[in-house]
Amino acid sequence: MTVAAPYGTWQSPVSAIDASAQSGHPDWLGTVGAETWWTEPRPSENGRCTLVRRHPDGRTEDALPAPWNVRTRVMEYGGAPWTGQVGKQGPEIVFTHFADQRLYRVIPDTAPAVPVPLTPNPTESAALRYVDPIMVGDYVWCVRETHHGPDSAAVSRDLVAVPLDGSAAADPSAVEVLVADRHFITGPRLSPDCRRVAWIGWDHPAMPWDGTELRVADIGPDGSFGAPRTVAGGPEEPICQVEWANSDELLFSGECDGWWNLHRLDLTTGAVMALHTAEEEFGGPLWQVGCRWFAPLSDGRIAVVHGRGTTHLGFLDPADATLTDVPGPWTEWAPTLAVPADGSRVVACGAGPARSYEVVEIRPGTGCAVPSAEVIGHPHTDSVDPAYLSEPYARTFTGPGGREVHAIVHPPRNPDYTGPEHALPPYVVFVHGGPTSRSSMVLSLSIAYFTSRGVGVLDVNYGGSTGFGRAYRERLRGQWGVVDVQDCEAAALGLVAEGLADPNRLGIRGRSAGGWTVGASLVSVPTYRCGTLYYPALDLVAFASGGTHDFESRYLDALVGPLPQAIDQYHDRSPINRTDRLTAPFLLLQGLDDRVCPPEQCERFLVKAAGRGVSHAYLAFEGEGHGFRRLENQIAALEAEFALYAHAFGFYRPGIKAVGWRE
Repeated sequence: MTVAAPYGTWQSPVSAIDASAQSGHPDWLGTVGAETWWTEPRPSENGRCTLVRRHPDGRTEDALPAPWNVRTRVMEYGGAPWTGQVGKQGPEIVFTHFADQRLYRVIPDTAPAVPVPLTPNPTESAALRYVDPIMVGDYVWCVRETHHGPDSAAVSRDLVAVPLDGSAAADPSAVEVLVADRHFITGPRLSPDCRRVAWIGWDHPAMPWDGTELRVADIGPDGSFGAPRTVAGGPEEPICQVEWANSDELLFSGECDGWWNLHRLDLTTGAVMALHTAEEEFGGPLWQVGCRWFAPLSDGRIAVVHGRGTTHLGFLDPADATLTDVPGPWTEWAPTLAVPADGSRVVACGAGPARSYEVVEIRPGTGCAVPSAEVIGHPHTDSVDPAYLSEPYARTFTGPGGREVHAIVHPPRNPDYTGPEHALPPYVVFVHGGPTSRSSMVLSLSIAYFTSRGVGVLDVNYGGSTGFGRAYRERLRGQWGVVDVQDCEAAALGLVAEGLADPNRLGIRGRSAGGWTVGASLVSVPTYRCGTLYYPALDLVAFASGGTHDFESRYLDALVGPLPQAIDQYHDRSPINRTDRLTAPFLLLQGLDDRVCPPEQCERFLVKAAGRGVSHAYLAFEGEGHGFRRLENQIAALEAEFALYAHAFGFYRPGIKAVGWRE
């Protein structure tokens, strides 16, 4: 029997434990012989990431016990942290351990299978970091990031060869520098004949979605690299991935026409040919080194993640430009494709509105045959009754000047309840991070935690988001804190105008750059009754003056403007300088080990906000960085967030955790 009850007070089977335990998903897929391997988060084990191994008979197991944590901190956001090959004793794996950032080698089928360090232990903790490795003979080639002191800008990167025999652990000189090229660099891609190597590089102030260079070097008989040369890309063309089609041709995803599309480059002639031209993305923002949106197969076809606003997995035949998509319940695919050595199949990570991310093996079939797909790892299970999950749908709202604003609406849903007659539900605007990122229509128990209690969620892909072409992404150029604020407000007011949301009970929440948009919204528009800020940027001047990590230290040149010319915008848009305009309650959530948005910004913001009669709370978590990984901290954050909405929207129900509100 359905009961009428105020929105926000509905009893729900979706607990904060359920939502937090589901956080994260399989990542960094790879194949080692006939086996498939991937990383997987363990929130209940202090948030570590383990390596999961799938045997040919279908058995899966954690290949590394606690406390081994397979994750790299290169550019703080990390990237591909492991590689593997079949050796004389079975699979041998090289990985980065998060705690010290050293490379380790382990042979799982030996006893005891103890990881052995390959790289030296730096004097300063985590001063040497490694990412995107491949094994080449008796070495592992990868990107090395070196931190030369406490100054966040004192960082260099190069491609190095690390001996697999472990000699470099005691003798740092055993690590050979292959090339020191650009300030930022991706891992090496070795040609099939081992005569050439390719990578992607770029320099400040560009971000990798602004412009990058595809670099190639010849490899000499002694293994040394020749002089690198740029063969594609440039200041206005961001290339996000490169692979070899054969020993003389490269495949790359480049954005020369306003969309990341696939191209083939003939190195003998320099000719570039578009393989498939469409107003959709066959690539994305290179936040992490080692992402793979496409992977060539042995028959000449290419497995591709592509789409506009959402993604599909398909097989592109360059011979006739036909594209055949994989059927099934998956409507979103992660850029972590893996293809075994025989090139006969692809392994991917897919999800959908009613499914969490799963490891899926896809065989393309022959001719016009529909590809076949099978879940081989991390299968989705319904931890809660699907009847309590919202049914999301995509919407396009109208923003200022008639511009389009893309969003995903998650209405309240609970089969046991309905709202009171003539009442409208409260809604919370979710603002994704980046801001060069995108929200997707994937099952999220964190969203269901709210919608099953009667609080709707509006997930906005504001101007600046990726997945909708370069023009949409560059709408934010010079306008961060303006366009994002306007677009989120336009989407929220669009729901109100349609009679779907209570205009007096709108909230906003965001993480990282999304937290910035929340702060900027709370001090500039009257639309929201409260806001939740997860590890936000709040002071642009501090952010651009050594207050963040190297990767994003010049990001504001594009988002706001170069300094010192744009100093007034930096000051005027920063929420920390506008706390006198705060009227809505807010919640700040911060990791104390955050190097991207350090806690000092939150702490200074709180000092300025104190005594203004605005309810607020601050939860700071030891041992957490830019994003919470430990189960207990994710639970505490989610429960505190719901408590804020109960406080601001004026509903009460038993079980809401108390939060120490300040004024």
